[in-house]
Amino acid sequence: MNSRTPDNPSATNAIGKALRLLTLLGDRPDGAVLTDLANRNGLPLSTAHRLMSTLVREGYARFEPSTKRYTLGLQSFRLSHRVSHERALIDVARPTMEEVSNTTREATLLSVLDGPYQLYVHYAKGPQQVSVIGEPGRRGPLHCTAMGKCLVAFAPRALRDDLVENLVLTPEGPNTITDREKFRDEIALVRARGHAISDQEHETGIRAIGVPIKSSNGTALAALSTAAPAYRADVEQLLEFLPALTLAAREIAAQLPAQ
Repeated sequence: MNSRTPDNPSATNAIGKALRLLTLLGDRPDGAVLTDLANRNGLPLSTAHRLMSTLVREGYARFEPSTKRYTLGLQSFRLSHRVSHERALIDVARPTMEEVSNTTREATLLSVLDGPYQLYVHYAKGPQQVSVIGEPGRRGPLHCTAMGKCLVAFAPRALRDDLVENLVLTPEGPNTITDREKFRDEIALVRARGHAISDQEHETGIRAIGVPIKSSNGTALAALSTAAPAYRADVEQLLEFLPALTLAAREIAAQLPAQ
């Protein structure tokens, strides 16, 4: 049975206060001084200073000594840009993914690279009673999933090399590749053939085929996959889904803003 550590009320309270400070900064393009931030959030000056110092250190806020004003930092803008990009990606991909699921009768999943993980951003359920689910907002491994392999294989070269050499090859399913040399060969194969297979590598009883959604320069913006229970789809069956999946990836890429 899994144990659960109770939430720390003090930490949760501090996070809430910090988020409210960031929200206020977002409404102030020209920034704000510490006393204004503290007064508007009902905080002691010392608490506001401590929280803002942390936000500055982590890149979510900036402090200009000459004016004594705080403004939003680059990390905040990166997050907002990412949310905007993923929202646009979902809006574009949703109808195409539903068409793929209607064709394959299996689940269609969408993910993006998130550091050493993939982040599931959307899935279209297949019409079968038993279907694979890619829960939006959940992280998953790269090394043992079809979409993850595509995200690695079609990442920019420097990032691809780093991931290939440094990803932790944790055994997740019965067929997970845990040997570094075999993983290098697998990623080279995925890049050469343009798609990836996961045959019970992530979970027992699950097979998937994935393709990259590529930008104009050939790097992966996201990845798309069809996943099915192993009892219903062998590898040969998955390969029959590849034309529909590849066409869908191209259609989605064509509708996204130029990267």
